[in-house]
Amino acid sequence: MYPSSSLDLSGCPSKKATFKELAHRPFQADHRRSVGPSKPDKAYRRYAAGVDRALSLFDTALQEWADYISFLGRLLKVIIGLRFPFSYTKCYNCKALQLHPPGVSDIPHKTLVAQRLSQCLNPPLGAGVHQKALEVYAYIFSLIGRDGLGRDLPQYLPGLSPVLAFASLSVKQPLLSLFDTFVVALDPFVLRPALKAVVLALLPGLEEESSEEFEKTHDILQGLKSAVGGEAEDQESVQDASGDQFFWQCMFLATITSPSRRPGALAYLQRHLPRLTNSTNSRGDVKGKPEESETKLSYNAEAVTSPEPGLLIRCFAAGLGDDQILVQRGFLDLLVTHLPLDSVVLRQKVTPGDLVKLATAAVSVVLRREMSLNRRLWTWFLGSKEPVSEANGGPAASDSIAARDKARRRQITYFRLYGLTPLVQGIMTLFETDSATSAEKARPFRISLALMDRWELGGLVVPNIFLPAVRSIWRHQKTASLSDEFAEVLRSAKVFFDGVESGLIWDEISNKLLRATEMHSSDPQELLEGIELTSFVIKHFNIQEEEMLLGHIPLLASSLLLKAKALSIGSKRTQGQGLVERILSFIGQLLDVVPGRAFDTHDLTPLNLSVDTGSSLDIENQNFLAGMQRLYKVDQGNIRSLTSSVDNKAFTRLLLFNTLQMVMSDLRCIGAERCLEMEISILDKLLRRTSAAQLLDVPEMLCGIHEASERLVAAGHKFTGLKDVTLVLSLLEAMQAALSSTSWLDDHRLRLVLPKLMTALWSHLSPASSKSNLEAVRCVWRIQQLSIEEKLVESCIAALMVESASNSRRQVLDVENARRFTTLWSHSNSGSRSHARRSSLVPGTPRIGSMTNRAEKEHILARPLLLLLDALDDPKTDLFSFTSGWLQSSANVQVYDALLWDRKAEESACLRNVGFESSRRVDAEDFADDLDECLYYLRTISNLVEYTSRDIWPSLLSQVNRREQDDRLASKHSQPRARSTEKPEKSHAVIIQMSLARICLGISSKEFGLRHTASREISRLQQTAVSLLQEIILRSTSIVDLEPELESSIIDILNWSTRKPDHPLQVSVMSLISAWLERRMNDRSGNISTTHRRILSGDRSSSVEKLDGEGSSAPPATPPPLLLDCVLEGLGSVGSQPVLHHWVRFLEYVLPLYNSNLFQMVMPLVDRFIKIVQELFRDLQSSFDQDSQTTVSLEPVNTIIELLNGLEQTLARAHDRLIEEQMTQSNTRIPEPTQGFFGNMVSGVFPSEVHNSRSATANSRLTVILCFKDAIKLCLRLWSWDAERSEGAWRDPALSGSFNYTSLRLKNRARRILEHLLTAEPLECLETLIDSWLSTRGSVKPQSASPVTLNLLHVLDGSRPRNTIPAIFNALYSRTNPSALDPDRKSTLTSDLSDTDLACFLVEYTRSLEDDAMDEIWSDCMTFLKDVLANPLPHRQTLPKLLEFTALLGSKVDNTSFGENRRRRRELGDLFLRQLTATFTIKPLSFTNETSSARKQKFPNGPQLPLKAHSESLSDDIVAVLAAIFPDISKILVDSDRITTASNTISAQVVVPTIRWKSFPQNVTSTFLDLLLILSRVPEAAKVWNKDVTEAFNDSRFFCNYSYGLASSRWLPLLRQWIVTDKDRINEFLSRIPPPTSAGIMFGVGASSARLEADRRAQLNLRRVATLLLATQNDSFMMKVGTTQEKIADLLSATAASSPSSATRAEIYMVLRALVLKTSPVHLASLWPMITTELQEALSSLYPGRDRDRYNMYCIVHACKLLDLLVLVAPDEFQMRQWLFITDTIDAVYRPHDLKTRALVDDLAEDLDANSGTVQSATIAVPTASQIGRRKPLLTTKVLQEIPKEQLLDRAIRPFLRQLSISAFEGTYSMTGFDWQAAYEDLLFDIFDDKNLV
Repeated sequence: MYPSSSLDLSGCPSKKATFKELAHRPFQADHRRSVGPSKPDKAYRRYAAGVDRALSLFDTALQEWADYISFLGRLLKVIIGLRFPFSYTKCYNCKALQLHPPGVSDIPHKTLVAQRLSQCLNPPLGAGVHQKALEVYAYIFSLIGRDGLGRDLPQYLPGLSPVLAFASLSVKQPLLSLFDTFVVALDPFVLRPALKAVVLALLPGLEEESSEEFEKTHDILQGLKSAVGGEAEDQESVQDASGDQFFWQCMFLATITSPSRRPGALAYLQRHLPRLTNSTNSRGDVKGKPEESETKLSYNAEAVTSPEPGLLIRCFAAGLGDDQILVQRGFLDLLVTHLPLDSVVLRQKVTPGDLVKLATAAVSVVLRREMSLNRRLWTWFLGSKEPVSEANGGPAASDSIAARDKARRRQITYFRLYGLTPLVQGIMTLFETDSATSAEKARPFRISLALMDRWELGGLVVPNIFLPAVRSIWRHQKTASLSDEFAEVLRSAKVFFDGVESGLIWDEISNKLLRATEMHSSDPQELLEGIELTSFVIKHFNIQEEEMLLGHIPLLASSLLLKAKALSIGSKRTQGQGLVERILSFIGQLLDVVPGRAFDTHDLTPLNLSVDTGSSLDIENQNFLAGMQRLYKVDQGNIRSLTSSVDNKAFTRLLLFNTLQMVMSDLRCIGAERCLEMEISILDKLLRRTSAAQLLDVPEMLCGIHEASERLVAAGHKFTGLKDVTLVLSLLEAMQAALSSTSWLDDHRLRLVLPKLMTALWSHLSPASSKSNLEAVRCVWRIQQLSIEEKLVESCIAALMVESASNSRRQVLDVENARRFTTLWSHSNSGSRSHARRSSLVPGTPRIGSMTNRAEKEHILARPLLLLLDALDDPKTDLFSFTSGWLQSSANVQVYDALLWDRKAEESACLRNVGFESSRRVDAEDFADDLDECLYYLRTISNLVEYTSRDIWPSLLSQVNRREQDDRLASKHSQPRARSTEKPEKSHAVIIQMSLARICLGISSKEFGLRHTASREISRLQQTAVSLLQEIILRSTSIVDLEPELESSIIDILNWSTRKPDHPLQVSVMSLISAWLERRMNDRSGNISTTHRRILSGDRSSSVEKLDGEGSSAPPATPPPLLLDCVLEGLGSVGSQPVLHHWVRFLEYVLPLYNSNLFQMVMPLVDRFIKIVQELFRDLQSSFDQDSQTTVSLEPVNTIIELLNGLEQTLARAHDRLIEEQMTQSNTRIPEPTQGFFGNMVSGVFPSEVHNSRSATANSRLTVILCFKDAIKLCLRLWSWDAERSEGAWRDPALSGSFNYTSLRLKNRARRILEHLLTAEPLECLETLIDSWLSTRGSVKPQSASPVTLNLLHVLDGSRPRNTIPAIFNALYSRTNPSALDPDRKSTLTSDLSDTDLACFLVEYTRSLEDDAMDEIWSDCMTFLKDVLANPLPHRQTLPKLLEFTALLGSKVDNTSFGENRRRRRELGDLFLRQLTATFTIKPLSFTNETSSARKQKFPNGPQLPLKAHSESLSDDIVAVLAAIFPDISKILVDSDRITTASNTISAQVVVPTIRWKSFPQNVTSTFLDLLLILSRVPEAAKVWNKDVTEAFNDSRFFCNYSYGLASSRWLPLLRQWIVTDKDRINEFLSRIPPPTSAGIMFGVGASSARLEADRRAQLNLRRVATLLLATQNDSFMMKVGTTQEKIADLLSATAASSPSSATRAEIYMVLRALVLKTSPVHLASLWPMITTELQEALSSLYPGRDRDRYNMYCIVHACKLLDLLVLVAPDEFQMRQWLFITDTIDAVYRPHDLKTRALVDDLAEDLDANSGTVQSATIAVPTASQIGRRKPLLTTKVLQEIPKEQLLDRAIRPFLRQLSISAFEGTYSMTGFDWQAAYEDLLFDIFDDKNLV
């Protein structure tokens, strides 16, 4: 108690004053005004001066505890008054009595006095200092009295609050006496705002119940409770949040926010928390209805739960989540005894969400794996102190079994009523929460597993959480960033899954799936999710239990099949088609898991599909579903209790019969292909796993299949997909595999089905449907395997090939059918040697021959092939043109001999009897029967020999020699052949030939064709005329007179024929022109050539492979001028595509005739070829897209290949002609070769190219090179087609085989052309490929085509590294120093490539090489690099990339045994150092810097290049190159001295110029900082980079907005490495800041400039300190806190006129924010008094009328940010001080209407709002507790940067002050952590914001 003699209580309220009167009294705070004498007299001024002198002693160096005690003694002497309190009268002498003026109870400078006293209570100081400080506190409190202490409580209480936590035993009693004597006696309205702080201050005294201070502390808390309660206990109403209610709410808040005080709070709660049970009301009696008395709470219970019961729940949740097991155990005890689950508080007053939070916190204790905790948890959930279980022995031995069962049922009922729902919801919330770590994600699985240990809980909880648990891990798999994170969660989930009963697992899964099928129309996504979820379970969890495999999974498959069948009936089919497909696919997945022993077919009756069994089967299905529901609901999934309706026989019969019904139903349905495919797959799996073949109704099934095949044939190709036929075949194959061969062969219906299927397949063999050809051929041979008769497929193919003509009865073969047969032939013989090699290159493409061997196929296709060969008898038809062209393919020659000679014995006898000369007349009576057949075979052989390539000759001859053993027959027929060459008479024949020639010309002319109606007869007539004319030209000797007429007429005929679809006429005319031109050349040169025969017979020997083998001279005759135009027209004509191969061969023959002007015509020809190929290739690409309707030309692949052949021949001929011209010039004058380093180095690598002068030859060479470039680009596109498709989404996997086959053909043809071109012109071709590589680098997907080009170079013959690397060097020298090259090594520079582009490609190509390739390129590279160093100036642009090239060589050599030679390593190291020096000498950094600056203008946020940004960086960016190669510097420079030399060079040439550049730090890039960071990790560069970083960090321009973009990711890691080497750097920066001083400051401009300069230096050094604090690890500078505090204390004394001035306060707040973020609160104890005082003064300056010289708006903003951060982090000691600033109690939300706030921030907000007149709309949004996530600072740069400076107060600070208290309470209520990263980023931005630097 306060002594009455020492206090003036006139100003204190009387005892009878009410609380409302106290609350209405004005708030007298020191931050509003100081209290003292209204007119201080001389004695008071002397008294104040004495106090000031005593306080000044604290500023001196206090080293020892005795210094502090001396200071406190001096201060006590000064402030002692005339009248002593009862305990101080004997302590002080009489001299001190005169210091205190009588009648004055105020303490001068009380804010500073309170701060010094608080600093004297610093934990490191001794107990004697603490006792002396408490002695001073006691005297001050007794001096100022209760009223004064109530007024000055914000000054004195913060210093006392944290003492009890660390006080010694000798200090605790005086401290508690202070609280008991002075604090408890304060008025309620004074204690109310500080009550939470007081509670936090006293709770450490309750931690140990056996301690001496426990009872004293307990009594003080009880006194506080009584003092705050006032008269509340006498009131009937408890509506206001006051009295006991307010005390309890503060107690709960203290427990929630301060874990270190939680043990003391637990001790208090154990003594005084009322039991929140349902027994009695506050009076102890029960009145009224039972339900009314049940809801009535006692007064104490009402005080605990009002006005916010959520704080009670959060108090328990915080205690249950504490780190100490004892605390958790204590709160669990409280739950059991004071807050049971059936409490009315939990059932009525607490929200469901809070109850869930409490249950979640309680169940989380099981993660401790502590039995004592679990036992209490089970008791709370089950409602019994002694839970009945085997673990604790059950009840007493005298209890009966019935009593134990009754108790157990009572527990289960209790948990089901009160605990089940919140517990399930809590665990489900944990599952649904997106946790940041895998440990948090695995937490609910571990909890669920622990609950299963208690079956009373697990049996009720697990069924409710099983599916959410599985769904949680399933979704986590999709979102997990790392596979390791998912694996960790999956391990916990697997353990949980293994602990769940199999019946429960599949009960939940079945219920979800079956329920989803019933509501598919409203929510189809639910079913899809359930299927995916179950698939996930099957894939990742253990389902190998017998009960699952033999029972649950087959049952689930059966039930789903019934649901799918119901969905596929009637009108439901269109609605649920997609779902049925997904269900059937999932059933197949389930059956893959089920073993065969799960099915039982014993005693099952067969199903007769012809009889209506639907009703009986439906009854069985219904019984099955009912039995399955009974199994899971009644029998709890016990598989041993299966009834007959759901046993193995039942679901086997159900699966088999229902699948059969669905298959037969969908066979008759249109649009059910996908479902039918899956149903057939299911049926196949069932038949393979069971012996159920005898149950099949084979006749009825074949009838249904026959109906389906008839429907396919009737629908036609337009409406019939290949899928339909494939499905029918799959069904037949499944039946064949299940049935015995006897039963399968006996059924005649199969003979009716297979021909129908062949008819349906025939249309898919058309070349126009190339995307499905391969699959259709496979189906044909599948039919052959299914066929009962051997000749069935052969007869079907023959019948389909021949169809009746509409105008005659004879059988004809259509061209389209012939094309289909050739497609079947080509793919069927893919098992040949050459095709097998190609097919092996296609991944995933099975060989067709695996089903039927090649010999059988040839035998089956022999007679249909003979039908095709019959077309060669009539060369006037389209079929002849097609057949002859097809036969010229070399791929078909290998089997003709077998087809034509391996016939029946009578056919061979016929050949022997009649002989080979069928032209002579024989006796018709003797040879009538054999002659026709023999003539047929002889004509066939003759046609084959005539219309196939000459490769057929040795094949057929070998067959004849092997077959014909009769030499006499051969000699017999040799004589007529010799005589037949000697008979023509020439005199009369010449006249006839010339006449016939004119007649033929007339018939073949355009005029004749126009005069007659176009018909097949006219076409045949013209073809016959042309053929006759050709024979005349070949055999006539006097045809010279017709030359002018023939030359113009036949070209006109050919030109006219290209405009009409008369393909045979085009072929005939081309053959005629070839014969005519050859005849002209033979007549003039006297030489006989057979070139036309070679061309027309398909001889392709003169190809690019023989570029240098033929040196024929140009023909003497000039070719017709219109012939080239006609050829161009024919190549581009659509009507010429079916005979395009003839046009190509015709061009091969014509080209040699244009040797004189070949270079003028080669470019139009190449352009025409490329244009046509591009169009065809574009159509071919579109045809492979799914649902593509693109119509392609006939045989697009063959057409493209033919065009490529023509293109290749054109380029080969042009290049041959170019070589001839160059050799002609070189023979005239061969210059002396230039001797140079490079000529010697690469001599002999490539074929020599002769010197070309600046003449027509050079122009011709340029023309040829340009054509080469266009051809290479086309071939590169064809090559990369499969790569492009593989990167994109393949839309139709069913056609992957055809696509792979087609792309492989084009790819191989393009590769061969590229190889030939590269052999002919290696340098120019390589430059073209490099140009293509560069163009793809800048595409949207830079990685799409660049690897394609590099991979192509690796597979091309002739492009080995030893050839390619010198070629790249040639290309480089052609652009940098062409004089160093021989003329034949120079590039024509047709490619738009710079030397830097070539250097980039050189690096990338070298990187793609294998390490072993260094051996073959080493000498060339060393020679090249040495020459570059000998003359580096021409290579100045490429030096950085060449430096990277050198480093790359070193890295690759280090990985091989070749690099073990130390001489080579030293040579490479010397070259690297010399090259590094040359790079900076020739191209200094200033050039690079300008480039970087220009790049930064383009990218204002700074380039974010990765560490190894090789190909993406510019070739001249030396910094990027060095950053890329320096991590491997030890592999390049083996010696430490060389590494040091390189580091010094980089520092001197790169780092120092960059730092000292005038644009620093704008010229700093992320790559530059990466280089510095790499240097910091090199031990040899330690001295260099330390100096450079020091210079950069000390630069006054370092802190700017541009640096912020690189601060977090680049600068701070570098500074962390920098400060680790010397931790005294912070002291160095602090020592640079001088203390504020006003001495020597003069008036004028100079004084102002000096002050500004001092301010700027202080600001920069403070920012450096803050930056280093952020860069280091937490608590790295805890030993520097004292030094930092001293410097900050000095700077806080600055004024507006001092130097440095108070403008540095914002930077001081930044340092404090950095300390709060990076230092543990325990190390900041000495800072809190200073921080508290400074924040009070800064915020108080906002009051109207206050002087703001020391605090500008910028300082106030940062002070608010500091306060925001402190409230957010909430350190324990600051929590005892935050009541000074904000309302940290329940009053923040439930504030009494008549209560005046005492918090500085709230009072200031009200004052500012009152003075402004309007309430500004809030710019800062405060989330509610339900919306809040991780708490972030309110006042961030993102909020402030858009607000003008003059509006900061109204738009930012006022809303912040107004909302800070409510935001803090919402954050506490939400119990969420704060976002450390957001606060860190905001502080970092403030540090680098240079807008507020002086």
